[in-house]
Amino acid sequence: MVHIADPAAGMAASPSTPAAAATDASPKAAGGALEHELSSGTWVIDLDGVIWLTGHAIEGAPEAVDRLRRAGISVLFATNNADPTRSELLGRLRRIGIDATAQTVVSSADAAASLLDPGSTALTLGGPGVDEALADRQVRVLCASDPDGPLDGIDAVIVGLTSRFDYDTLSRAATAVRAGARLVGTNDDPTHPTPRGLLPGSGALVAAVATAAGVEAVVAGKPYQPMVELLQARAAGITVVVGDRPATDGRLAARLGVPFALVRSGVSAPGDPVDPAADLDHEDLASLVDAVLR
Repeated sequence: MVHIADPAAGMAASPSTPAAAATDASPKAAGGALEHELSSGTWVIDLDGVIWLTGHAIEGAPEAVDRLRRAGISVLFATNNADPTRSELLGRLRRIGIDATAQTVVSSADAAASLLDPGSTALTLGGPGVDEALADRQVRVLCASDPDGPLDGIDAVIVGLTSRFDYDTLSRAATAVRAGARLVGTNDDPTHPTPRGLLPGSGALVAAVATAAGVEAVVAGKPYQPMVELLQARAAGITVVVGDRPATDGRLAARLGVPFALVRSGVSAPGDPVDPAADLDHEDLASLVDAVLR
């Protein structure tokens, strides 16, 4: 079995249960009382499955974000999708009518980059968002898809969501890890929600490299500690985490010590069982905001 290591807790979790290291300790409150508590502070909101599906806005989501802001509630977007660059994420948000800045969007690529020291060398098997985050961290970037690139002297192999995944890139990544590089996954989500349904996520790619190299991967994104620390550094007074995947968003809320609001517009369909249990459970972001700001 391939295990995923949590860099902060020193615990391990299977890719199929990505957040077993987190504790389910989010505060509970009864109906209207909890909703009243959420009418201030900062909301941490997932992107895929909550705001959009592969860039296509989920009905009512942009308007819901606008309503939150007009009510004085700050919004911090947190995504496990490490593929797009920061400018691409901001551009997608603008195109659906949501204004955001680099300080209000945090990705698992940022979390992964935070685990490396400036001046170190990383071999990447991921999208341009990973390369950008590492470059911002002043990490030397080598691409696993380059057949002529060196495989010695590599400090870490970073694996994120990408369609550029084949046997050769898998072999190069695994070889670098067996030679001593640390394996870091941007996240271990097994699937990725799209309008066509669920497609393989970063967790599937991380598991492949970990299996081939015979090691445990350190995971940076939700719900693990590197992402927790980035969010806490960006925003004070976080009051809720809103997401569509209980195993990541729900356990992120538990680690932050705030309620989890589940929306069923992405990975979790209406009627699907929920573990950990959600403090609030709504069809989508718009209906959640209606309930809080009514």
